[in-house]
Amino acid sequence: MEHSSATDYFQKRLHEQWLLGIDGWTVRTQARLHQLSSLTQAGTHPRILLNLQDPLEFLAAFMAACITESPVFLGNPSWSRADWEQVIALSQPHIIWDAAGQTFTENPFTPHQKSWIMVPTGGSSGKIRFAIHTWSTLMASVQGCQQYFESPTINSCCTLPLHHVSGLMQFLRSFTTGGRLAILPFDDFLNGVSSNPALAAFLDSQSQEVQAFFLSLVPTQLQRLLQRPERLPWLARFQTVLLGGAPAWPELLNAARKHKVRLAPTYGMTETASQVATLKPDDFLAGHYSSGQVLPHAQVLAQDDDQRFLPRNQTGRIAIQSQSLCLGYYPERFANPETFVTDDLGYLCDEQPSACRQEQDAHISGKTPHLHVVGRDSRKIISGGENIFPEEVEAAIRATGLVKDVYVTGAPDSEWGEVAIALYVPITPSRSVLEIQAALQNTLSKLKYPKRWIAVEQIPRNAQGKVSQMQVAMEVRSHLSNGG
Repeated sequence: MEHSSATDYFQKRLHEQWLLGIDGWTVRTQARLHQLSSLTQAGTHPRILLNLQDPLEFLAAFMAACITESPVFLGNPSWSRADWEQVIALSQPHIIWDAAGQTFTENPFTPHQKSWIMVPTGGSSGKIRFAIHTWSTLMASVQGCQQYFESPTINSCCTLPLHHVSGLMQFLRSFTTGGRLAILPFDDFLNGVSSNPALAAFLDSQSQEVQAFFLSLVPTQLQRLLQRPERLPWLARFQTVLLGGAPAWPELLNAARKHKVRLAPTYGMTETASQVATLKPDDFLAGHYSSGQVLPHAQVLAQDDDQRFLPRNQTGRIAIQSQSLCLGYYPERFANPETFVTDDLGYLCDEQPSACRQEQDAHISGKTPHLHVVGRDSRKIISGGENIFPEEVEAAIRATGLVKDVYVTGAPDSEWGEVAIALYVPITPSRSVLEIQAALQNTLSKLKYPKRWIAVEQIPRNAQGKVSQMQVAMEVRSHLSNGG
């Protein structure tokens, strides 16, 4: 599939005011291009590492790198010093752009990395990796979204970090389709206030402008919004509210449906440049539960342990073939670039589970099935021979209404082999584990009950709502070492 270049899109939008409340983007992009001119005119493509919090500066620097086909690494300004040392050692940048200005470093050039766009992933496990994307893989994702939602122009409201795939793709969808983009800190979005007049008008509870906008949220953000009833009529006006980044629990989805929020739960990841399956808002409001249908630029299949494709309604590892699939993890390319086999377990099915046709393979069916994600294979706990999926246990605990948040993990045990441990935030300090267990009696098999419970003030999550595995492991070790 042919895509216009970054230069072509920049020229098309050169004189347009498409960023709500932000002026000077064209000037800043041209200034960044000028900084690169001496190197790019000599035929070299320097590796650029971005450490920019300001949206204007980030977008200008990112586009300058794309226009000059320079390899660019998207850095997270919130990383620790140790994280940055790891990233610099891995990326070996020639140029670092940060709030202090521009830093040049002496590192060898690598010709085959021209046009690579490195998007960070995997930080929650402690090891930061970069998925290698290109302008073409990112544009394939944009076009798949356009076609699926039948929306030639995509206006986006972004409250997520631009260095993350969830924020980056909102920018690219709007920029390359002739749409507008509103970039807001989530607290401003939540409270409906901004010191910027254009954004303040957008956030006003009476504003009708949001009817033409896509919004992207993670579950923890949606949960906070649902606790603000005065904001819900305004939230329900958005054309589409994409929900991803982490699994959403049934009670959260039910609450959003009750308030007629036009939610579109998605399935995707950094490696696929965001969504490859999405449930359309009308289907969500009609009561459907799934990750939706597969977008036009992708194919999603379930595989068994021997990498054979499974028929519908049979659970296996989710495998993805997509034009938006990354090339590999920097600096290595994938050995098999055609198919990305995830750690997620799921199955493909018609809209209603009773309509599933097990005898018909999803990859040859004329009807696009819905994707249902069961959990992650790596999170599966085998306790006394029983398979326990933490996602199921978490959903049951949340449904009691006795916790604000919960995360279930596994730990070795001499008697059971492995046991489930629940980190939970009680709805009030007086709530006991016995009360929660009593409330689970009719919804969860006792074999799946967590054997240990750890009350915490909050579950360690990042800005996308994903849990920090390192911090969870430290909390569990501390609890067990103290005789818990």
